[in-house]
Amino acid sequence: MQRVTLTPRPDWQKKVESVGLAFHTTDEGKPYWDESACYVFNSAEIDQIEKATYALNDLCLQAVEHILKHALWDQFQIPKEFVTHVRKSWDEEEISIVGRLDLLWDGVSPPKLAEFNADTPTALLEAAVVQWYWLQDVASDHDQFNSLHERLIEAWQRVKAEIGAPVTFVCVDNHVEDFMTVTYLLDTAQQGGLKTQHIPITSIGWNAARRTFVDLRERVLGCVFKLYPWEWLMREKFGEHIPGAVTRWFEPAWKAMLSNKALLPLLWKLFPDHPNLLPASWNSLPGKCVKKPVLGREGANITILEYGQRLEVTTGDYGDGEFIYQQFHETPKFDGRTIVLGSWLVNGFACGLGIREDDGIITTNTSRFVPHRITPSTSASGPAKAPGLESAIRTKS
Repeated sequence: MQRVTLTPRPDWQKKVESVGLAFHTTDEGKPYWDESACYVFNSAEIDQIEKATYALNDLCLQAVEHILKHALWDQFQIPKEFVTHVRKSWDEEEISIVGRLDLLWDGVSPPKLAEFNADTPTALLEAAVVQWYWLQDVASDHDQFNSLHERLIEAWQRVKAEIGAPVTFVCVDNHVEDFMTVTYLLDTAQQGGLKTQHIPITSIGWNAARRTFVDLRERVLGCVFKLYPWEWLMREKFGEHIPGAVTRWFEPAWKAMLSNKALLPLLWKLFPDHPNLLPASWNSLPGKCVKKPVLGREGANITILEYGQRLEVTTGDYGDGEFIYQQFHETPKFDGRTIVLGSWLVNGFACGLGIREDDGIITTNTSRFVPHRITPSTSASGPAKAPGLESAIRTKS
């Protein structure tokens, strides 16, 4: 694994906008999409990432069984009104579309789990589409760990076969990154044969007489993909109606147990010394550790501690809740940058890689997305895109 500096493509902004990435530059004028460099892997390294992804997913599913068996609802902050609903979603094996495991890796020792973005993972468009088109322009003889697009279509085809209802895609109003993500997912659902629509999450209504969620035209919402965390949804004004309604949600309610950072100390308790896990606890750890809010996201309210001394802190809106502690994992810096590997799971398949890098120790929502490639001489195991992606993207509105 190495970082290689490059000259960005001429008019790269227009090129990424043409495939749907509007959020390519931060409000401060700095690139979020950064193609002044790329990360280069060989197939053996990709195999290690893929192997770790499957192993960690298996551990997480075993952890869900443990949570249910031992009724750890308070620990995972699941409201009592939702206990039966969460359990039912697991027992009925409700379909999971997508999740992202954030891994820390030095390229030598086994990749370590930093956290599981199991419920509302973003940076999907960048990983599935934008870096693929970048690869075609700058290194078409190379491969990429990236079959996300095809796996997403397969997942929606499964939804059509098992449920068949139209899918409504919702996110927070006026949030560009979330809108990009759900628009891309809507496009893949259409390619999977489903009828779709997009509405702001604030446009979801509750029809008390019919006891069903509806859109502004009073149409029943049979399936909803929400880029909106379960811990928020459960506490919304109409959230109390979810357990009794017919609506199917993506991600399913059981994913609320995996998107919660209470998962990290539980995994370490269940599988101590597993090569892909880091020590984690509800109490501060000796030496250097990371203090994380249980319900935090996007690198907010993170503190790096060393024997109680604060080394680095981020601000945010999650400072009033509970925290867990995870051992700090020292990874090499590439040209002074810290990186996190986002390993994607779609419908249970490990199928893509996205890399975020930052000048600081902590990656946040504005950390740069940097593309990757696999060296051509050893790229046999790196999944390649199937024909048809180009025409699919051209049809995007």
